[in-house]
Amino acid sequence: MHKIRRFKPSTASRRFSVTAGFYRTCAHDGMLPHSPAEHVRRPSAPAESPTLGFTHLQFEALLTAARESANPYDFALVAMLGLLGLRIFEATSADLGEEHGHRILRVCGKGTKVVLVPLPPAVGRAIDRAAASRVRGPILLNTRGARMDRHAATRRLRHLAETAGIQIARAHPHMLRHTYVTTMLDAGADLRDVQIAARHADPRTTMRYDRARQNLDRHPNYILAAYIASGT
Repeated sequence: MHKIRRFKPSTASRRFSVTAGFYRTCAHDGMLPHSPAEHVRRPSAPAESPTLGFTHLQFEALLTAARESANPYDFALVAMLGLLGLRIFEATSADLGEEHGHRILRVCGKGTKVVLVPLPPAVGRAIDRAAASRVRGPILLNTRGARMDRHAATRRLRHLAETAGIQIARAHPHMLRHTYVTTMLDAGADLRDVQIAARHADPRTTMRYDRARQNLDRHPNYILAAYIASGT
């Protein structure tokens, strides 16, 4: 219990779900008379995600700084996280490929599930620049020529944010995944399509990303006012 308490409620609840599922399976298979986790109360996770993404203008500034960087991996990093919505461990282990005439990334996501992510031309060019003449191995490399990890990615992202003049405390890679979701919603993409693109099992997870920033741009009041105005 002492180890669980140092985690945030959402993390503790998610990890306890794994434990509860294990005991439930043991009870179902007759290995235990009942699950000891059956009546344990789980911490309630907030409806809003505690992580905020970049604003639209901040994201554009970050893309510009990454595109103009002398480090070829910077633009690929920002594009893979912010324009494809990859998690950092997915981006650092993705493989280039082709499927039905589309350039794609083969990504090993959560639960070791392999998914195919299509590449828009701009992202493809960023990846080609990073990969150069290499035909195999990781796309993103650190300063020592080894596979980039999340620590190196965080350092690069903070350097880019500083270069772009973005006033934000402790920028980290997952902020770009949040930006990916909120930017698609701002662009008018359907919630279901965004959920599928982000590979969220539950649409409520997708909505948690959007609620956190308390965005008022798409508030129904504006839709109602425009509808009434059009009829007068």
